[in-house]
Amino acid sequence: MKKLIDKLEKEHFLSKNEYVCLIENFENVREYAAKKARTICERVYGRDIYIRGLIEISSFCRNDCIYCGIRRSNKNAQRYRLSKEEILECCDIGYNLGFRTFVLQGGEDKFYTDEIIADIVRSIKKKYADCAVTLSLGEFPTESYALFKKAGADRYLLRHETAEKAHYEKLHPKEMSFENRMRCLRDLKNLGYQVGCGMMIGSPYQTAESLAEDMMFIQSFKPHMIGMGPFIPQHDTPFGNEKGGSVEMTLFMISLVRLALPNALIPATTALGTLDPLGREKGAEAGANVTMPNLSPVSVRKKYALYDNKICTGEEAAECLGCLMNRFGKVDRQIVFSRGDYKK
Repeated sequence: MKKLIDKLEKEHFLSKNEYVCLIENFENVREYAAKKARTICERVYGRDIYIRGLIEISSFCRNDCIYCGIRRSNKNAQRYRLSKEEILECCDIGYNLGFRTFVLQGGEDKFYTDEIIADIVRSIKKKYADCAVTLSLGEFPTESYALFKKAGADRYLLRHETAEKAHYEKLHPKEMSFENRMRCLRDLKNLGYQVGCGMMIGSPYQTAESLAEDMMFIQSFKPHMIGMGPFIPQHDTPFGNEKGGSVEMTLFMISLVRLALPNALIPATTALGTLDPLGREKGAEAGANVTMPNLSPVSVRKKYALYDNKICTGEEAAECLGCLMNRFGKVDRQIVFSRGDYKK
């Protein structure tokens, strides 16, 4: 197994069968892979952990993804949406704390027309010219993505969730298509965004072959960012009683992605911290180099309930940032206050 890790480190490429072999036997090589991944990460990015200020703008969503707590058919979901003024206030708080990237994330809420989104982006870029704006608002037509880019958006996060079509169809309703998700990612890259994709680790029906297919896709598509967190059930969804994903497998996948794409931006996700009190620190030790503290108003954070028991819903932004600086410092990493762009 170690020979395959060495090969991936050297060539940044494995076959699907080789990935399957590693994933099926990951416990035997997880620590070895993490050590290699951390070394590569430090070679490219040093000890730096980039911060992004996460602003969850809406819990309304037109989609009905089977795993998601804000799916449209969840009658128990608490719905809210932030106004432009509220979003800018979140940015103002973040900017004064040192944040230089803002991530606008939300369900596919059609209240936010293309022009409303573009206006919000323009307003942020006008007021905070030295900051990057990342959008994570779901699927749009090509021309919409082009409008957001013209308005000043720098990055776009759109998790592919799984690169295996049959698996995708088990996680999403019939009106959503695997082909359209992939079209969106290609469009974003062609338009010049720094593009992020990603997947849930341990989602229902996922196999070693599914994860290997994810690695093949990531290997060929070469996204700038890859977000991976363990699947955590949300009790009001059809998957509410399913088994959750494991921290250990998630950490291993972070290491594999780092070895395949040495320059990638990889978050140590909130979901990792939800399942393990030291999950985000372990993510950094496995090769992650990004963290995304929440700048959303405390009054709405619990309403953005994609999964159960989400952490950091009651802390003010400054308190959360101080906590993270202390946490990452204990594993010899340092939070840096910059845009944190992808290094080519």
